[in-house]
Amino acid sequence: MLTPLLLVLAQAAAPAPAPADPVTAQRIEKLLTANPVIDGHNDLPWEIRTRYAAKVEAVDLTKDTSILPQPLQTDIPRLRRGHVGAQFWSVWITADILGPRAVEVTLEEIDIVKRFVAANPGAFEMAGTAADIRRIEKSGKIASLMGVEGGHQIDGRLSVLRRYYDLGVRYMTLTHTSSLPWADASTDEPRSGGLSPFGKQVVGEMNRIGMIVDISHVSDATLAAVLAVTKAPVMASHSSARALDNAPRNIPDDLLAAIGKNGGVVMVNFYPSFVSQAWRDWDKARTDYAKSVGASAEPYGPNAAAPVLAWESSHPEPIVSSATIADHVDHIAKLAGRANVGIGSDYDGINGTSPKDMTGVDGYPALFAELARRGWSDVDLAGLARGNILRVMEKVEAVAKAMAGMPPIDATDRP
Repeated sequence: MLTPLLLVLAQAAAPAPAPADPVTAQRIEKLLTANPVIDGHNDLPWEIRTRYAAKVEAVDLTKDTSILPQPLQTDIPRLRRGHVGAQFWSVWITADILGPRAVEVTLEEIDIVKRFVAANPGAFEMAGTAADIRRIEKSGKIASLMGVEGGHQIDGRLSVLRRYYDLGVRYMTLTHTSSLPWADASTDEPRSGGLSPFGKQVVGEMNRIGMIVDISHVSDATLAAVLAVTKAPVMASHSSARALDNAPRNIPDDLLAAIGKNGGVVMVNFYPSFVSQAWRDWDKARTDYAKSVGASAEPYGPNAAAPVLAWESSHPEPIVSSATIADHVDHIAKLAGRANVGIGSDYDGINGTSPKDMTGVDGYPALFAELARRGWSDVDLAGLARGNILRVMEKVEAVAKAMAGMPPIDATDRP
């Protein structure tokens, strides 16, 4: 068995996977043409807000955005090459924006999505249901949906949750990085011990209106509590396996199996820190060194501070590639089932780092080729690409239809 240090060195020296052989490449091209990818999480709206002052017109998504002075990982040509048929755009805001301001900024994020969709009518169309996705994909466009990434964004009001749904939001991540009075985050001290009574009302109201409960970022106790009360399948919009990378926001094996029993879907994140323990350890050492010499740990790459670049020359960055992502897909599939795993890349939310052969939204075919080499069937690959999340959406819609006669929940214990 390799020691931790030798494991890091071995992964650092390992080459990225070779391009798919022509037969596999042709197979994946055919498969993804028939079964376009539905990605559960992309942070382009926040990047447009922070890098381009929310000026949608300043970012021409019809051209390669990787060469911009402030490069992005998403644009229409690369979405096409990546065979993306539908995208959940995250309308994320930072966890320190609270109260009525959180609602206001979320509305601004929703507006950014609707503006870039409207600015590119030949490429994008807003969707709200699984049927919408199928219809829009057949028209040759990319179906666009939205997800709220943090329960703080409703400001403790179910009325706000309902209005987000009316505006097109189709999932809400119950927490981001900070615990709430009603739900605990994986990276903060607990405040509710899982879900408070109000937290259970939030889940119930999401079930009633047909909004998917997203359990990425939540604590283990909160995830277990959600599974105990939800009437519909859940999603993890961008999470990976803790057994392979001990990041707190990754999901442990017992809860992966429980999500499978719930009929939910775990959509695998591509961020190196969440998929490679070796990279995570390297990044911590790099950050600690930068701090010790008074340098910034950002950015990554050739524009890093000179002392950091010097440190990197003797501490090679571990290779993270499509094979690393495939390890998580395989592991989750073994615990939850191949019908319960999907893709949640987190592109434009992963700090300028990415798997070496999957640097932007054109990278999905590399992952599917790697899984094909590992023996995944076309049926299972089609489920990973889109079938599994479509099934979850349809079940969530069916639960909402069955609950249609129930009145809106009137939360009497608002936090």
